[in-house]
Amino acid sequence: MTDTDHMAHALVLAARGLGRSWPNPSVGCVIVQGTRVVGRGHTQPGGRPHAEIVALAQAGAAARGATAYVTLEPCAHHGQTGPCAEALIAAGVARVVTALTDPDPRVAGRGHTGLRAAGIAVTEGVLADSARTVAAGFLKRVTQGLPFVTLKLATTLDGRTATASGESRWITGPEARRMVHAMRLSHDAVLIGAGTAVADDPDLTAREIGAAHQPVRIVMDSTLRTPLTSRLARTAQDVPVWMIHSDKASPIAIAAWQQVGARMIHATDAPGAFHALADAGLTRILCEGGATLAASLLRAGLVDELALFTAGAAIGADGHPALGALGLTALKDAPRMALRDQHRVGVDMFSLWAVQ
Repeated sequence: MTDTDHMAHALVLAARGLGRSWPNPSVGCVIVQGTRVVGRGHTQPGGRPHAEIVALAQAGAAARGATAYVTLEPCAHHGQTGPCAEALIAAGVARVVTALTDPDPRVAGRGHTGLRAAGIAVTEGVLADSARTVAAGFLKRVTQGLPFVTLKLATTLDGRTATASGESRWITGPEARRMVHAMRLSHDAVLIGAGTAVADDPDLTAREIGAAHQPVRIVMDSTLRTPLTSRLARTAQDVPVWMIHSDKASPIAIAAWQQVGARMIHATDAPGAFHALADAGLTRILCEGGATLAASLLRAGLVDELALFTAGAAIGADGHPALGALGLTALKDAPRMALRDQHRVGVDMFSLWAVQ
């Protein structure tokens, strides 16, 4: 097998940790001795142990003289754990193959340099584009101070999300809904606006797929009008709830949400809110809000990709649109997207678009 084959294996492992490793990146590591895989691992929940440590523990003495395939440059700084670069050196690996250089200023090439200084052969850039896709949340948080945002929409063929009366259950079929639950698990958090929280009283947990963990549940609610009788409030002690509010929220409401166990985040606008979420460690956010929130995030340039589920139905102009007003006067100003993936999900169509 080639370097590309083994790195592809490591990337599959890295993807398994998405939604669970924040604030650390989800990294995959495969250790190969000759033609045999002797160790493999990915970043564990909460960000540690790191992938290399898991793989080295599995490999044991077989790591000596082996090649380690790592999706991100091994760390070179002392945090709550020792540097992975030093662990690889101590284990006696002969070669390290990586996909990406870590942009974290504490690493930024120091891991590669340290490995080479110890006499270890280093090959960089193997499947770099694929690795950037897996590590997109971490990379954006480190380089821009923002999380990677996926906007999820479920619409009819004519772009409607509900009838004129507000009925929306269910536009898409059960297979699409299960896929959304799986998407929640691969993100650190699920985000909605106050309108959705009030109108739908959602739970926002991943269900029906045997979830072992749950994403953080976030509501952008400037005045904190989400009822304290809501399912989110009643379950805040069990699954994290973060409330983003502005100066318009009363101290009484803030204290009440804190009392039920919610984390309170103050922000004056959407960019400020998302910078605060990144500062709190979040790297990947799935937005499942309504038309108003979706439009506001697109206007602010905060959306990285659009996950669109389209059902074979039509509601008409009297139905609720998927997007609120974008304030466009010229077509050239419309957000443009590039199609990355498209396939059927049950009776519906799924398409993934990268926002350009």
